[in-house]
Amino acid sequence: MDTLVRLLQLLVLLLTLPLHLLALLGLWQPLCKKYFPYLMVVLTTKNNHLMKSHKRKLFSQIKELKGNSGNVNLLELGCGTGANFQFYPPGCKITCLDPNPNFEKFLTKSMAENRHLQYEKFLVAPGEDMKQVTDGSMDVVVCTLVLCSVQSVKKVLQEVHRVLRPGGVLFFLEHVAEPDGSRAFMWQQVFEPTWRHIGDGCYLTRETWKDLKMAHFSEVHMEWHPPPIKWLPVGPHIMGKAVK
Repeated sequence: MDTLVRLLQLLVLLLTLPLHLLALLGLWQPLCKKYFPYLMVVLTTKNNHLMKSHKRKLFSQIKELKGNSGNVNLLELGCGTGANFQFYPPGCKITCLDPNPNFEKFLTKSMAENRHLQYEKFLVAPGEDMKQVTDGSMDVVVCTLVLCSVQSVKKVLQEVHRVLRPGGVLFFLEHVAEPDGSRAFMWQQVFEPTWRHIGDGCYLTRETWKDLKMAHFSEVHMEWHPPPIKWLPVGPHIMGKAVK
């Protein structure tokens, strides 16, 4: 099986050779950072349509975390274009964090369309290093389709644990690897080296559920859902919450 995967990876690489050459020369990443937000505008609209009921179910729980002020301090990791804003309940004070500064203008537009929320600030930083966010300052952290593309899931979850107050909650919705040994998992392995360039660092074969269970949260509640778009190599989705 490993030999077959390597041969198929080579075939895909040859078919997408210009992309890999641009990446090798250091030219692809700057282009991707600039134009990826425009692609995400299209993809998140499609994804929101397919995942609408799941997101409503997940984020409806945020209102239970309001403090005496009636507000929820919410940090969204890898906020992208602000696709989740419409699903957040009134009273959320949103801090957005993304390593790509080109998302800011899309976030401003999304927040203007969601007046039930209070937009605090946009931080340009990776999830592994959120030093601009103080310890225990957040009631809620949200990450959706983000942990697939970070450098270290473990470090991101350590930072999430740090910035959450006691009893604070991480809400997550992530795609993960297909079952090991399955034909679908084989194709994920085949496409992953090329997909990482197309998807701005996205890994197809991460077993993120294991990282969540090992991240020292007091509770982790998780549901599994089939991939919303069957013809893509993106695998099943895990959805749930982790309580500090």
